[in-house]
Order: sequence, then structure tokens, then C-alpha cells
Amino acid sequence: MLKFKGSNGKSCEFQEGSVKVAEALAKLDPAGAKKALAGKLDGELLDLDREISGRSDTALLDPVFADSEEGLGILRHSCAHLMAQAVEKLYPGTKFGIGPCIKDGFYYDIDLPDGHSLTEQELPAIEEEMRRLAGMALKVERVDMPKDEALEFFKKRSDPYKVELISELEAESVSLYKQGDYADLCRGPHVPDTSRLRNFKLLSVAGAYWRGDEKNIMLTRIYGTAFATPDALKEHLQRLEEAKLRDHRKLGRELDLFSLHDEGQGFPFFHPKGMAVINTLMEFWLREHMRRGYDEVRTPLILDRSLWLQSGHWDHYRENMYFTEIDEKPCAVKPMNCPGGMLLYKTQIRSYRDLPLRHAERGIVHRHERSGALHGLMRVRCFTQDDAHIYCMPDQVKKEVIGVMDLCRYIYKDVFGFDYHIELSTRPENSMGTAEQWAAAEDALKEALDAAGTPYRINEGDGAFYGPKIDFHLEDCIGRTWQCGTIQLDFQMPERFDLTYIGADGKEHRPVMLHRTILGSIERFLGILIENYAGAFPFWIAPVQVKLIPIQNQGAHEEYARELAETFKAWGLRAETDTRDEKLGKRIRDAQMQKVPYMIVIGDKEVESRVVAVRERSKGDLGSMSLDEFKAVCEAEFNPLKRYK
Repeated sequence: MLKFKGSNGKSCEFQEGSVKVAEALAKLDPAGAKKALAGKLDGELLDLDREISGRSDTALLDPVFADSEEGLGILRHSCAHLMAQAVEKLYPGTKFGIGPCIKDGFYYDIDLPDGHSLTEQELPAIEEEMRRLAGMALKVERVDMPKDEALEFFKKRSDPYKVELISELEAESVSLYKQGDYADLCRGPHVPDTSRLRNFKLLSVAGAYWRGDEKNIMLTRIYGTAFATPDALKEHLQRLEEAKLRDHRKLGRELDLFSLHDEGQGFPFFHPKGMAVINTLMEFWLREHMRRGYDEVRTPLILDRSLWLQSGHWDHYRENMYFTEIDEKPCAVKPMNCPGGMLLYKTQIRSYRDLPLRHAERGIVHRHERSGALHGLMRVRCFTQDDAHIYCMPDQVKKEVIGVMDLCRYIYKDVFGFDYHIELSTRPENSMGTAEQWAAAEDALKEALDAAGTPYRINEGDGAFYGPKIDFHLEDCIGRTWQCGTIQLDFQMPERFDLTYIGADGKEHRPVMLHRTILGSIERFLGILIENYAGAFPFWIAPVQVKLIPIQNQGAHEEYARELAETFKAWGLRAETDTRDEKLGKRIRDAQMQKVPYMIVIGDKEVESRVVAVRERSKGDLGSMSLDEFKAVCEAEFNPLKRYK
């Protein structure tokens, strides 16, 4: 007998030895069963047509709907298959790589016949074919077969990518999903038939190396998205259009903040205005850290290979590193600041009275990112990490973690206005240390999170190779999330580098080490700010805070403009004077396009009365005011640097 119970409290029984998921759901929740895409049996997602058998205990079974997180994943994965089927119809002979669902959508990597290069102009035709196939309500069927049969099946279809994937599997059998004359290797589950796939859109085309390896063939990757309802799809597409307008690469050029060059792929060039924003951020960062008991340090950019062997980076991170030789000795360009921090800690005998020791570092690091992964300031090969390492006693860990979380809250929420959520990332596959050490480290972070009353999610297997971590994910003004800050608890490095402190008992003890960063990569954080504010930076970090525009580009108007510029600079403002040989209207529009917070137009009245005519970028004309009145306006603007004066 098979027994099932739903989250709605209802239960049912079947005398037969097996029953389909859809049949059991129909007994537990008749209305829900009609809308369900799949079933969730004791936490496992199953196709509606999947048979359940051999269970002695009552199983928990619930429907999975399209608007749930799991339902959207199924919907998008099924759309990837539908897209592949459409491509196969339109481009016979296409070979298929992998087609997973991803955050907010899906993609499929394909190898088109005869060297055809797919363009975005061809996406509407593929989409139209997808809709035709969806309208046919093709049944989606799961087929389990022995591994050797599956290999033979895809060999006959001349699909080398599926053959390679199946050959590497250790399982004796694999599952395929078929719809019409299309079949694909997949674990599933999927929608019961293609009519469930209505609200989708193909978005873009890109290149992608097979299995992410630059040594492999370049495939064509088609991106798409799908949602449960037309309104949800429309809302998402509107967000994508807004994101295009906010693209930091586009705004970076237009606002003269930074540039990207083929001669230095992954190495951005920062212009004076970009550096004005970065330097202001760094001044704020440093002052806030000094206020919270940190000392700033700096460690070398290049260090001997022996250090990276000792730290474990050579075994666990080598593929992401750059190497060189100095005096015929192998060295590495640092991808992280922490090993250098170990050497710095060991320059003195440390006492328990010295702990916690908080060392902050604005360290430049280099990491080898594949060229296909590079993306403006968001993914680069060289960046400045606003790092810090906290050395403390075990009983100080909770207080220090809570202190870092408070610093994150202040910077993210109070200063920049970001909402955020927290994830606790646990032991990865390539970790160092014992299971007991990892359990203790994870428990310590959980204890700090619970003590702070902070909600968090568990992100299984995504910790650093030397310890678990707390990650902070910011949400920008159009709903996108960005991983920035992190707190990593490390028992491994102090052990490997034999770090000690003298305890109150006069004996040597091992400190605990916290790695933490707030902004993450300064370059990436700048990119996030550009997109979040659409280039209209808050007054305190705007690269140009005041633009002076004399009506006449010579004589008294220009002279007064330059005099005001010096006055404003003496106040600590970043001011520019526009004396180009252009009409007044164009210069005002240009200042508006440059998103300058305040524009001051200077004519005869202003010169004679020694006043300023002020325009604000969003409010427009504020009228004439004295210098003291304008100074009060500027001082009323939010500026976290004020707390240090």
C-alpha cells in the first residue's frame, strides 16, 4: 500500500504497487493537480507521469506550480529543450551541448552546421518555431535506458557532445526526454507537454567554449527567458531594457569615467573623473575603518612560490594565478592578500592583549579570468580588493563577525540605500582541513548570525577552499542582485603558517582568522553604483559636483566663473568651468547629460550682484542665491564624510 500526505493536511492511499505522481496529486489536491507542472515527493522533484513505488512510510507529496522558484526552473529548462527542438527544425544537422536554466532564464550551447554564424536577427524565426511547437501540445516523455544504449543512440545522431557527457557518467543508466521527434539527455523533470510553455522570449546570442575551456571549440550560446504569466514576462523585459540604459560600459564612456582597450583585456583604464569617484569612496572607506579600530597595511604584489605552496593556493587556486620569475626563482602575482598578511602577523610576538588585531588593506590583486567571462568592470583580471584580516581568539569570533555585519549594514543600507540578503556558504569539494574543523567553523558563523538576529540562506558547497563564509548580496534599484561583501572564517591558514599568540596562561595558542571585504572589488562596486544610479551619482561622490557655465566665454562672465570655481574648490567641492565655444543651451544640456548635480549659469546680473543662478539636475532652476545660501544647500546634501570632521 502506498500512502501520501500533502502540506494541505490531506492524505490518500493506493492499494496498487505503483502509482503516477499526477494520480496521487489528484487525490490530495484536485484543483492544484490541474495546474501543477510537476510533483515534489519528500523533497525530490518528479515528472507528473513518473511512477512511484516501493514506499512503506507515508510520503509527503505536493504540487509544483509555475510561479514558484522550483516551478520556474522546470519551466525554463523545458523552454531550453523547446528552443533546441526549434533550432533542429530550422537548422538540420545542429549538434547540441548543454542547455540549463539559469537565474531569470535559460540558454543552450549549440554547434550549427556548415560553420553557420547565428545572429540575433534570426532569433524571431526560432521563437516563432518554438510557438508553433508549443501549440502542438507535444507530450514530454522520460525514457530511462542503459548507458551503452544511450551512447549508441547519440552516436547514430552524430552528436559528439552528448556522447562525451554520457561517457564520463559513472551511472549504469541515464534518462532522456523526448517530445515529438526531438530527444535530449537530461535528468529532468519537465513540463508534461509543450502547451505549458507560453510566456518566453529569446534574448541574445553569444559565443561560449565547450565546457568553459578555451582549448575547446567555440559554440553558439542562445539566451532566453520564461515566466509563469505574461505580466511577469513583460515586467522582466522592461527591467532588461532599463538595464541596457544603465549599462556601466555605455555610461562609463559617456561620462568619461573609464575605458576598455584590446591592448589590456580585463584591465580597465580609469580617467580623472573615474578616479575622483574611486578616491572619494576610498577616503570614506579608510576613515570608517580607522573609526572602527582597523589599522591599514600593504603587502607586496609579487611573492615567492613557496608562500603559495604553504598557503594552499598552489594546489587549490593555481589555474587562476599569474606567474613570473625573479632572480631565476619562480614567483606568483598575488590573487589574494591573505598570505602576505600571514607574514606581516608573524613579524612580532603577539599577546592575547593585542587581539583582536584588525588589519585593513586596499590590495591590488590579479586573477586569470577567461576572456569570454570578462565584462566591463564587473569581471576583470586586476582589481583593488578592500580587504581586511582580523586575528582573534576563539571566544572573540562572534563579536567580530557581528561587528563586520554592522559595518556592512551601515555602508550598504545607510550610505548607499541598498537592500541586501545574506547567504552562509558551506564546505566545497576542494576544501582543506577536516570535517570537524569545517563543522566548528560553520557553527561559529551560524552562532554569530543567530545572535545578530539576521535572516540568512544556506548556500551548500560554495565556501572558500579554506573556510566557510557569509556572503552579502545587494539588490539594486531595478531588482538585480550583486554579491559584494564576504566574511570568511579560517582555521586553516593560521595552522599552515603556524600563527600563535601568548595567552593569559603564558602558553602559545592558535588564533582564528577572519577574512572580510565590504565593497569587494572597488572596480566592480563602481560598476554597480553606475548602474544603480544610472550615472547620476549622489552629490558626495559625483565626479563633478558643480558645473559653472558663463553666458559669455570671455570678459567678466568668465572671470567671475573662474573666481567661483576657486571658491568652491576651497570649500572642498569638485567644480568645473565650461568655457567652450558653444551656445549656452548646448552647454546646459551637456552638463545635464553628464548628470552634474548643480549647474550655475553666470550672466550680467550674477556678476553685478555677486550671486549665483543655480540649476539642480532633477529639480531644474532653483533661482538666484547668495554664496552663503548656496554653500548651505551643498552642506545639506548627504555626505557620510561629515561624521569624521
